[in-house]
Amino acid sequence: MKKLDLITIGRSSVDLYGAQAGGRLEDMASFNKYIGGSPTNIAAGTARLGLKSALITRVGDEHMGRFVREQLALEGVDVTGVKTDPERLTALVLLGIRDQEQFPLIFYRENCADMALSEDDIDPDFINSARCVCATGTHLSHPQVEAATLKALKLARENGAKTALDIDYRPNLWGVAGHGDGESRFVESQKVTDKLQSTLHLFDLIVGTEEEFHIAGGTTDTIAALRAVRNVSNATLICKRGPMGASAFEGDIPDSLDDGQTGPGFPIEVYNVLGAGDGFMSGLLKGWLDGETWEVTLGYANACGAFAVSRHGCTPAYPSWEELQFFLKRGVKQPDLRNDAELEQIHWSTNRRGDWPDMRVFAFDHRLQFEEMEGATNDKINAFKTLCLDAASRVADGKLGYGLLCDSRLGRDALYKAAGQGLWIGHPVEWPGSRPLTLEPEIGSDFGGLNEWPLEHVVKCLVFCHPDDEDAMRLQQEDVVKRVFESARRNRLEFLLEVIPSKVGPVNDDTTPALIQRFYDIGVYPDWWKLEPFKTDKAWQNAVDAINRNDAHTRGIVVLGLDAPADELRASFELAAGYDLVKGFAVGRTIFGDTARAYMKGEVDPQAAIDEMAAKYQNLCNTWDQARKTAQERQG
Repeated sequence: MKKLDLITIGRSSVDLYGAQAGGRLEDMASFNKYIGGSPTNIAAGTARLGLKSALITRVGDEHMGRFVREQLALEGVDVTGVKTDPERLTALVLLGIRDQEQFPLIFYRENCADMALSEDDIDPDFINSARCVCATGTHLSHPQVEAATLKALKLARENGAKTALDIDYRPNLWGVAGHGDGESRFVESQKVTDKLQSTLHLFDLIVGTEEEFHIAGGTTDTIAALRAVRNVSNATLICKRGPMGASAFEGDIPDSLDDGQTGPGFPIEVYNVLGAGDGFMSGLLKGWLDGETWEVTLGYANACGAFAVSRHGCTPAYPSWEELQFFLKRGVKQPDLRNDAELEQIHWSTNRRGDWPDMRVFAFDHRLQFEEMEGATNDKINAFKTLCLDAASRVADGKLGYGLLCDSRLGRDALYKAAGQGLWIGHPVEWPGSRPLTLEPEIGSDFGGLNEWPLEHVVKCLVFCHPDDEDAMRLQQEDVVKRVFESARRNRLEFLLEVIPSKVGPVNDDTTPALIQRFYDIGVYPDWWKLEPFKTDKAWQNAVDAINRNDAHTRGIVVLGLDAPADELRASFELAAGYDLVKGFAVGRTIFGDTARAYMKGEVDPQAAIDEMAAKYQNLCNTWDQARKTAQERQG
């Protein structure tokens, strides 16, 4: 058994995608940042489909290089072969959506890091760990990267691995078109044809559009081009035909493309063709390496390509395995897939970054409670929240499963300092204690303030609501929650919904579950739920059932504290820990309450405050961990 299913080799870049569609690239005002480059996209796309994928490339020793490496790791791609180049910058690409036919792009690749890949970067043992090596055409365009690519391919073949080529022809990257012609997909060049034909015998699978086979075959007659490729290669040839799907040719090339093997197609609206070929290749490699028939394999490929052309970005558009299976079973409900709410929810929830099976969250996003403390000022509160972060970081000590809740109005310094520490970060939007729900001024009346939040922040919204609320109150609060949720999704931010009915009216085992169902009914699908500690197993079971029947992929639940003493929290933890969907706690005043009051009055110094809170936080973490262990022992 090989450690890896697939190694891709070649380009890596940061794609800066114009956020505005329907205009010239000159008029784009803002850009979304994604990883890019065909081999990089394919590595991520196949990892989403369940293959054990890796990438060989180079990135710069700077922020963009670290971004590529981090994003690949989050996608589950092995980055052993991603080398850091201390002298060159990571490549950049600017892209836009002009209309259904025009997709302008500019490659910033002058002396970029991935074009410095060398034979020394190819580790024979690493190549031997994979069942397949996939190359792309650009890295055959320059002697140094060509040598590295050929070394990897020859090692793979010597070790019995499969080899694949995505022709991926970009004329300007071969030097046969200018910088302003990044969108160009075909320029005749005998030099390029000769170079490609000198390597085609090294592949078991060759994939390209009709135009890409034209350059590989040296003629614009597609059948003649395919036959020219067949003359120098025994590979299975996959010819992509746009809306007509694709055809596979294992032997002699017939007189018509229609006579090749095909798979099901999907009638969808074209929104963005950029990266569609890499999505197609990801599905194709999944089926091919799993030993599926060409009908099934091309169905995977066509579906993955359909997702790509219907969404913004390249890698972000590609489906998870769960999403692909759902789509193949259900089919197309509306041609503009990006507006298919059911499909988009599965896409979002099965492609989120990171894994949080355990949640030990120190919540110090309180504002009103701090402001009411004797001696409190905004500066003191801000300074104290930095001490809270220091206590949280000490307990976390780089381990996974720890986090914080902190606001930006009174805790901005702590919130900024928390970035990049590996902590889960929740950021509240609600105005403290408001009912009906109103938001912090920074969010803005158009909810556009979320556009300024880092992607690692989770939007936390607390609503005091009850099933017995009058219609006017219920509808007003639901409108705000739904708009916050939709704004969070639009800005690629996860969303945590906290509901507290006990402050509004009497509660029983069905109160919170009824609220949960209501929010799903109006189209709100939180990534996280933050719930009160229930007093009965029945209440927990009802809440868990309400979530599971609506969202099979939710992140889970965290239990809030409501300033309960430690002994009371212990009892509530022991009850909650029996449910796998409950991932942990988000508790604040139990940890910081006494210390904060003393700090505001000048009765405790900063270091002592950190020590006190770290001890209480650690004790609470130990209490939760013991409760979970006890619950698991009881269940099994």
